[in-house]
Amino acid sequence: MNRSGISRIAVLVGLLIVAAVVVAVVALMRIDVTGQKGSGLGSEFDYDLEQMGRIDPELILYQESAESISTGFERARAIAVGPGDKVYVAGDKAIRVFERAGVLAGEILLADAPTCLTIDTDGNIYAGVADHVEVHGDSVGKNATTWPGLGEKTVLTSIAVVGNDIYVADAGNRVVIRYNATGKLVNRIGQKDRQRGIDGFVVPSPNFDLAVADDGLLRVVNPGWHRIEAYTPEGDLEFWWGKFSMKIDGFCGCCNPTNFAMLADGSFITSEKGLTRVKIYDPQGKFVGVVAGPQRLLGHGDSSVCKTVAECQQSSFDVAVDSAGRILVLDTLRNEVRVFVRKKANS
Repeated sequence: MNRSGISRIAVLVGLLIVAAVVVAVVALMRIDVTGQKGSGLGSEFDYDLEQMGRIDPELILYQESAESISTGFERARAIAVGPGDKVYVAGDKAIRVFERAGVLAGEILLADAPTCLTIDTDGNIYAGVADHVEVHGDSVGKNATTWPGLGEKTVLTSIAVVGNDIYVADAGNRVVIRYNATGKLVNRIGQKDRQRGIDGFVVPSPNFDLAVADDGLLRVVNPGWHRIEAYTPEGDLEFWWGKFSMKIDGFCGCCNPTNFAMLADGSFITSEKGLTRVKIYDPQGKFVGVVAGPQRLLGHGDSSVCKTVAECQQSSFDVAVDSAGRILVLDTLRNEVRVFVRKKANS
């Protein structure tokens, strides 16, 4: 190739480089670093979290009643109601027992932080502590037994007791473990099994709750699928309810509901994080109304969502129900138990 040919190629390459630089500069100039131009997504992706946090007053069926119970914990984690409507709260490295009126009646000191608990009909306390379950025979920690550990990945988030069966939710391994009364592992529930029609639990955060209904079926939150599933003790999936929706009757965010409890009539009290709210559904999973919305729970006036990363992480409020149908909400931001009662028909 002669020199003139080489020169033409060099000029062409130079022009291409200049053009590329110009395109890059124009692209950079068009980048919206302030966010004022929006996401660029279609209108179907536009929603207002502030607006979502505003709830029609007609849907709010409960009101906050009486004074809250101060737990005295720096980090309250779980709540349960036992015989005589005593309130049990797990937090820091202890379990505290309160009379219905909020008077401290007992305390169990633990070697590690408890993450969940439940109370059986005899008053025995079952607590998830680190990677294992501990059983305490009374409210001062005597007659305690420790079950075998489940390994490093274990994150225990919920316990339910019915008869001789003890069900434990392990968010770390995304499975429910069924024990007998002596702490022997019977079987695992919820592992992905296409032949049995089980998709498996999707648990993006350590929020993975369960309870046993009066029909004998285990109810387990599948938070990533935004639903509550029903299983037999042997692990067969019978049915489920719940849906992802930005509307009040559904569950939004990455992984909701986070917690739930059941009323005597089989209705569900559900709790959600992020857009913090507590709602009620009938036994078939049909939306009934709201216990408390974010304005009441977070106390931000017109604000509808948690304000900081720490607040969002801790705005997963556990819930429990006592024999009178009162809704007990464990406010993990204030470390208090807040009490909600059904409004009167004419209020």
